[in-house]
Amino acid sequence: MKSLKYPADIPEDLLHLVPKRFDVIGDIAVVSIPAELKAHKISVAEYVASKRGNIRSVLNKVTKLEGDHRVAGFELLIGDSTLTTHSEFGFRYRMDLKDVFFNGRLSFERKRVASMVREGEDVLVPFCGVGPFAIPAATRGANVIALEKNPEACKWLAVNIRLNHVEDNISPVLADASCIGNLLKADFDRAIIPTPYGMDDFLGEVLPLVRRGGNLHFYTFKAREQIDDVIGNCSEMGLDVTGYRRCGNVAPGIGRWVFDMVKL
Repeated sequence: MKSLKYPADIPEDLLHLVPKRFDVIGDIAVVSIPAELKAHKISVAEYVASKRGNIRSVLNKVTKLEGDHRVAGFELLIGDSTLTTHSEFGFRYRMDLKDVFFNGRLSFERKRVASMVREGEDVLVPFCGVGPFAIPAATRGANVIALEKNPEACKWLAVNIRLNHVEDNISPVLADASCIGNLLKADFDRAIIPTPYGMDDFLGEVLPLVRRGGNLHFYTFKAREQIDDVIGNCSEMGLDVTGYRRCGNVAPGIGRWVFDMVKL
């Protein structure tokens, strides 16, 4: 498809509302089309599809993440399937976007954290989804426990474990991570915690499962001016924050931050 300079049938006074950014997961583009452009959504989808040669389907995100399984609502504007295979840094993830959550913008972050994992470590990954944090850790030779309560995500996690040949290194668990203290008693060397929005208290649930000297990578959603408070709270919990970085924006003034920490 030839790249369109602008959507053809949209009035000039609405052109500024056409999304300039969108996510690409595998061969699917995910876009949020403003209500003002509802009558022109197919034209917007064609415009989006024209920007990348590999896009086969375009999804319009019509609801935010919701429900116990943190899945957004979509409408399929172009294409005939929500199934895709996403590739990043040599890993492949098969999934159906109508049933699971996946953030392609965290690819560098997943690579960064995986590079810290050492062979033989016992690693815990709650909220693991289809495996983008767990599988790279497993390829480093770690023994990974991956928890996910969405049955559909767990199904695709099993597919992706086989697809990436890490069957011997990952134990997938279909379970609610909020019950983690009753499920697991092991001392982990590392915990990678892609915490959902509003679930910061979960850090306290994971902490007893990590041995002294163990590492935690804790993801949370904060404004920049809240960072000192996060560091202070972690220090009170017996954690040494060795580094932190912003790894995406989610709303005006609110970013996704990761804190790398060691349990003292």
